[in-house]
Amino acid sequence: MDSYEQYEQDCERIRGDNEKLLAEFEKWLSDKKLSPKTIANHYDNVEFYIDEFLLYEEAIDASDGVYEIDYFLGFWFIKKAMWASKSTIKSNATSIKKFYEFMLEKGNIDKEDYIELKEEIKNNMQEWLDTMDRYDDPEIEDMEEVWGL
Repeated sequence: MDSYEQYEQDCERIRGDNEKLLAEFEKWLSDKKLSPKTIANHYDNVEFYIDEFLLYEEAIDASDGVYEIDYFLGFWFIKKAMWASKSTIKSNATSIKKFYEFMLEKGNIDKEDYIELKEEIKNNMQEWLDTMDRYDDPEIEDMEEVWGL
C-alpha cells in the first residue's frame, strides 16, 4: 500500500471516530444547557477543525489536535476559510477550547495539554486578530507582511 492509500485509510478511520466524538460532544454541550444555536455553532466549528483541518495535510487524531491551534487560527483558517474574520477566529477558539474541555473530561487528553491550549489561545489571540486585519487590508500587497515574515 502506498502512503496516499494509507493516508486515505487513516482519514476514513479518523472520520468514523470523529463522528462518534461529535455526537458525544453535542450531548455534552446539551447537558450544559446551552442553546441549540450555540450548540450548532460549536459543533460546526469543531467539525471543521477535526474533519477538515486536522485531515488536510496528514491524518491527525482529534486528541492530537490540541497541539495544532496556533497554526490553525494563526494561518490556515485565515487563508483557507473564506468566512474567516476576527469574530469567527474568536468563535472557533471558544469552540475548540470547549471541545478539548470535553476531551479532558473523557480522559482523551491530559490536563497539562488542556491548560497549554488555553494559554496558547490567550497568548496568541491578539496576534491572530492582527494577522486577520493585515490579511484583509487592501493596502498590503506583500503576503510576507501579512504573515509577519
